[in-house]
Amino acid sequence: MSSKADKLGVSASFARAQPVGVSSRRAAIAEATGAPTSGVVPPSEVPIEALAHNPFNLREDLTDLDELAQSLTVRGQLQPLAVATRMAFMEAHPGATDGLGRAPYVVIDGNRRLAAAQLAGLKTMHIHVNDALSASAADILESALIANVHRVDVAPMDQARALQELVDVHGSQAQVAKRIGKTPAWVSQRLTLLNLTPELQDKVETGELKVEPARRIGRLPQEEQAAAATESINAVNPPRQRTRPAPPAVNAVNAPAPTPATPPSPTPSAPPTPRITISAQSPETIADALTAHLTPDDLKAVTELLMQRI
Repeated sequence: MSSKADKLGVSASFARAQPVGVSSRRAAIAEATGAPTSGVVPPSEVPIEALAHNPFNLREDLTDLDELAQSLTVRGQLQPLAVATRMAFMEAHPGATDGLGRAPYVVIDGNRRLAAAQLAGLKTMHIHVNDALSASAADILESALIANVHRVDVAPMDQARALQELVDVHGSQAQVAKRIGKTPAWVSQRLTLLNLTPELQDKVETGELKVEPARRIGRLPQEEQAAAATESINAVNPPRQRTRPAPPAVNAVNAPAPTPATPPSPTPSAPPTPRITISAQSPETIADALTAHLTPDDLKAVTELLMQRI
């Protein structure tokens, strides 16, 4: 009589590896998916088609994939994806299987890298299998949030929505803060974005309204938020001042007469040279007048000049 292992076409060693206490639900999932229940060492590298995106991924929009795809092409995959087996995921979330297809693994952390790898045309990816990550929807969300909380590429509104889902599960902001290793004030500050009007939430997502002022505005009554947001946006990007046009050129005919320039003040001049009045009554009179008005040197010079003219 053939054994069940022989009928299924599996090796005897695999048959011996099957646990005795497999739940009926897990056994049904295994039968439907063709995946073993346990006893098999999980692979560290799988074809990319074997990976499905996490339906609970906190990123609503996987952005900036081109740069990451190029990095994966040039440098390769530096960190394995954290995944759960399809069977464990379906057991924990029977209603959340849309989009999984027939992939045997669900990516819990690393959905952006998976999307970039698909864009880059990678054939395989390194994985780390941890079925404990798929225990509940809250655990999946929590694991994804903790993995992404320190990453700058997580959109602030996505982070706030994920935190609110965790608050709904755990009952208080204090409990969520404790589980993710943050302070209650940190959690509360980020949740204030959800108090913004839908229009202002859109402005935060597009980057028109910066996150820091948006968190302060989120504490205001909604009827006061629009004015505060406008003031904040204008403070960052003040409206351009209109430049006044240059006055039209005036032609020469109609041009007003130029104002005459004020003449410069005259520089003080040297005192005038005193004049010598000589009455030519006699040579003695001339000699007396010259002697009276000239210095001895000048008188000597005049005498020499007169001697040259004789």
